[in-house]
This record gives sequence, C-alpha cells and structure tokens, in this order.
Amino acid sequence: MQTKPARVRILDAAHELMLTVGLARATTKEIARAAGCSEAALYKYFDSKEELFVRVLTERLPRLTPLLSGLAAEPGQGTLAGNLTEIARQAALFYEQSFPIAASLYAETQLKRRHDEALRTIGSGPHLPIQGLDAYLRAEQAAGRVRADADTYAAASLLLGACAQRAFAYDATETGERPPVDEFAARLASTLLGGISVAGTPGGPRP
Repeated sequence: MQTKPARVRILDAAHELMLTVGLARATTKEIARAAGCSEAALYKYFDSKEELFVRVLTERLPRLTPLLSGLAAEPGQGTLAGNLTEIARQAALFYEQSFPIAASLYAETQLKRRHDEALRTIGSGPHLPIQGLDAYLRAEQAAGRVRADADTYAAASLLLGACAQRAFAYDATETGERPPVDEFAARLASTLLGGISVAGTPGGPRP
C-alpha cells in the first residue's frame, strides 16, 4: 500500500532516475512507473519533464536559491565571511548533486536546446544562482560592506564557477576525491573577500 502522497513519490522517483540514468534518458513514462502511478497522474502535478527537473532541484537538492534570496533581502546580517562561506558550501553541494543529473544533456545538442527553451519558458535556468549572488553582493555594496568599485557579477561568477567545477574536476586525480566541502567553502570565501571586501580599508567596517 502506498503511504506517501503521489506528488512526493513522483519527485522521489524522478530524483532517483535522473541520478542513475541521467536527465536525457529519464522519461516521464519511466518516472511514473517507478512512482507507482500513471503517466496521466504525473501530468496532474507537473506540466513537463522540465518542470519536474526544476522541482527536483529545488525540493530535493541543497536549497541554494532561497539562501541567496534571503540574504539579498536583508543585507548587513551576519558577516560577509560567514555568509559567503555558507553560500559556497551550499553551492558546492548543489552542483555536486545536480551535475550528474544534467550532464547527459550535453551529449544531445538538440535535446539540450529544447530543454533550455523549456526552462526559459518557466523562468528557470542555471544562470539564476549567479544573478542571485550578484544581487546579494550589490545589496552588501549598497550597505557599505563590499567595495564600491567591486565587480559583483564577476565575483558571483568566480565563486559559483569554482563550486560548479568542484563537481567534476577532481575525478581524474589519484584519489578521485573532491576537496572537503567545508574547507573548500571557507578558502573560496576568504579569497573572494580579499578582492571585494572593504575590510582593511581605513575606516572600513569588518566583513
């Protein structure tokens, strides 16, 4: 007897299939079968596989976007070092878990193009975390904790780009192990702060 609601079962099945066979090969028919429901039932909750993919990212993976939105809405809270470290930690975990899901799309150009178009239609896409972090850094810039001449978009791209690269760049090393996420996040935040923080400037606030 099924104990979980259908929507939860569908998300669980989609997450598992996308991880094991990749987004390109995880069809809605297979997802519905794994969830123990009909494909028609799946479409009662999700309009498309792309929407299902976005819901998996937002509901089953580390919650990066809400973190960025919350910080941008209330700049000046906590320390820049602490906030950027947590952003880097969540981003590293997010990309670590999402990269295996989305990687298969890059092997099928036409499918990826259709997928990107569908994401644009529903207002989603991999560019949103960069925009979210840029918005947070600009808010901190207005609050006086980020240098007025700092390129916040470049800073956001550098931090999130490094977090995304961590998801795949270390597979070919001798150990095949990624840098520990907490240490990685702290070092990344510290290095970024060296370029954008007003700390150390005469009369400047602490980060």
